[in-house]
Amino acid sequence: MLCGIDEAGRGCLAGPLVVAGAILKEPVLGLNDSKQLSEKQREAFFEILQSKSEFKIVFCDHAMVDAKGLSACLRYAIETIKTHFEGHDILMDGNCNFGVSGITTMIKADAKVPEVSAASILAKVSRDRYMYEIASTYPHYEFEKHKGYGSALHVEKIKAFGYCEIHRRSFKLKSLTQPSLF
Repeated sequence: MLCGIDEAGRGCLAGPLVVAGAILKEPVLGLNDSKQLSEKQREAFFEILQSKSEFKIVFCDHAMVDAKGLSACLRYAIETIKTHFEGHDILMDGNCNFGVSGITTMIKADAKVPEVSAASILAKVSRDRYMYEIASTYPHYEFEKHKGYGSALHVEKIKAFGYCEIHRRSFKLKSLTQPSLF
């Protein structure tokens, strides 16, 4: 059986990197790259995938991303998923295996291969739900709207309030290089 792997939150300024692996136990029609689906569609598929797939979701929090870097976090998550699905073929979206042997990569696999689409949805919805939850702890940042991505609104909030506890300090934007923000 094929295990698909994809991630969400790689380029975010705040919050975790989330990597998911999924094996479909039965076909699920209409799966696609999570970025091509509406939030409502992703949520509906997430519920379906709870029963129609076997999956593993790995969170690497902002502190781990800052301490180890994205590549090391991705390697850790991929290795964790590979161990969980030992004996299965593994296909990851993208063109890099992050030093993990025994996995295949494919650009745009999240839009072409149902198992990778499933992983894409599982990772994205899990991360989004986390950001909705944490938004009430940091209301000034409006994480429920941008989910930690580098949107104009998020950059505006950082400029107004500085970084909060869940921001990735290792991620530098030219527009945010003022010393008072760090």
